[in-house]
Amino acid sequence: MQKIKYLLASLFLIVSVPSIASNGKLLATPGVSQIEGSGGGGIVPWAQLAGYASDDEFSVNGFFSRADVTDYTLDVCGAQLNLFNRVELSYAQQRFDVPALDAEIEQSITGAKIRLYGDIVYSDWPQLSLGIQHKSLDDGSIATLVGAEETSGTDYYLAASKLHLGAIAGYNWFWNVTTRYSEANQLGLLGYGGENTSGKVLFEGSTALFLSREIAVGVEYRQKSNNLNLGEQDWKDLFVAWMPNKHVSVTAAYLDLGSIAGADDQTGWYLSVTGYW
Repeated sequence: MQKIKYLLASLFLIVSVPSIASNGKLLATPGVSQIEGSGGGGIVPWAQLAGYASDDEFSVNGFFSRADVTDYTLDVCGAQLNLFNRVELSYAQQRFDVPALDAEIEQSITGAKIRLYGDIVYSDWPQLSLGIQHKSLDDGSIATLVGAEETSGTDYYLAASKLHLGAIAGYNWFWNVTTRYSEANQLGLLGYGGENTSGKVLFEGSTALFLSREIAVGVEYRQKSNNLNLGEQDWKDLFVAWMPNKHVSVTAAYLDLGSIAGADDQTGWYLSVTGYW
């Protein structure tokens, strides 16, 4: 909990300071903040790097997100560093509330992403990036109880993104495809591995239509594995993102997370705010 307080204070400072380090990209092209800390959508990391840094700039961003579904809530806050539009470094702290057990699960995630090729707007082919997310539970007792093999683990992903200007009735259209290698159970909040573990490549995707330069609506899908035989299901969301300027973005979404730890029909809402410096 103390880590979350520090990160919230950092986010306040970032939003309060005017942007002087980075301003090189078109509005909205960095995407928003993903719940594991990477730049992207809400539940899927995208190929673009967080923040507005161009090739001779850097940027620092902070974010806070909250997901509230039928039986659980998830709070996430973190920060991202974009170095010269080539490398993204990120850190996130997650707190997952389980009211039925009167318990909280906390997980820290350290991430890195490198842009391998292209630009989502200016290159003919999609932008391509390779990412890594190392996750560690602060207390793995619940994960061990439900049958997880490990309390920390590492995900690897490859993402491709492209923004097509004026592609659909004059509106800008964005898409992203991500493939991930992971042994995580519910993002790692229930540990890593289990009796069904074989190491799996999972599919994730996002698409959005820009109704204006500042507003985008879209959908996301994230494939999940069922290592623990608890009925873990794929995630889906319907989102709207508002990016009024290059200092802040706000994302709201309807979530359908399926079954979590045996509790079915986990639907609800998601809200995220990112500040850019």
